[in-house]
Amino acid sequence: MVKSLIEKGNKRVIFPSGKQQQFLLMAKKKLGIQWLSFADEIKIHKRTLNDWKREKYSMSLVAIKKICRLATIKMPKNVEIKNPFWYVYKGAHAGGVAVYKKYGHIGGDPKYRKKKWHEWWENTGKYKTHSIIGVSKPIKRPRFSQDLAEFVGIMLGDGGISKYQLNITLHRFDDEEYSRFIVALIKKLFDVPVGAYYRKKELSVSFIISRIELIRFCVDKLGLKQGNKIKQQIDIPDWVKQDKLYSIACVRGLIDTDGSVFTHKYKVNGKFYKYKKLAFTSFSKPLRHSVFSILESNGIKPRLARERDVRIDSIANVKRYFEIFNPHNPKHLNRYTV
Repeated sequence: MVKSLIEKGNKRVIFPSGKQQQFLLMAKKKLGIQWLSFADEIKIHKRTLNDWKREKYSMSLVAIKKICRLATIKMPKNVEIKNPFWYVYKGAHAGGVAVYKKYGHIGGDPKYRKKKWHEWWENTGKYKTHSIIGVSKPIKRPRFSQDLAEFVGIMLGDGGISKYQLNITLHRFDDEEYSRFIVALIKKLFDVPVGAYYRKKELSVSFIISRIELIRFCVDKLGLKQGNKIKQQIDIPDWVKQDKLYSIACVRGLIDTDGSVFTHKYKVNGKFYKYKKLAFTSFSKPLRHSVFSILESNGIKPRLARERDVRIDSIANVKRYFEIFNPHNPKHLNRYTV
């Protein structure tokens, strides 16, 4: 689960003064590499490594464990392991006590704050040109590519676009590894932060991007739709369908999200047989027919079933799908090979 990985990754290790630098020097010496290679090995930016060497910031527990494993050294002793943002509570508590002593309550006088804000707005605020209000944050705007076509497939499958947000909803356990792939793909394509929202009573996780510019790019440039995808009977954009490699990447994204691998069982003359089939499900007729056509153009024999599915039935055709389309969702590969 992505959330648990983030929490583990944020635990901090607090060294005695001077010992964090010593730990890094010892590990570098044991590995016999330069600092830049050291940073590459543990997959962090060289600036972060420099900050750790100068003991400007504490190191994460995950990073220390990785360094110990790579350099075959023991975990450092006489250190403290702190939960994420441990220092925030300490500082906030001290600040709250000071404010309470001064004012007798927390947060100051709300009526006074509101009065002063209205005075500022009437005298100054509404006449100023604001550099933040009404200005959307920029994004990286990638060119058409297989990665971008796969992102389109993911959005057509389990994605959604509202007025202010883009979201992708997956199974929080079955798609745990695939979630990391999607988050990395979005950051690579658009250079934007991705938030994760977990529903306590459901087995799902939603990845949220709140960027107006990304929504505009998805709608105006990529041909995706805002709002209800079924009512609008969405389809694969023309720029994707006109390129064979883009089409393969897009269908991969679609089936990785809205597809399934299942076992077909049957009985003949008292003997049981079973083999794997693949299905893609959508209530959009144009989308189903486009997926059907792209599979067919790649030498696969699909069929339309139950007015919502595109099925790949034969052992040979399912095998060909995995060879040509090369799914990125490990869930499908695991179910196919088991």
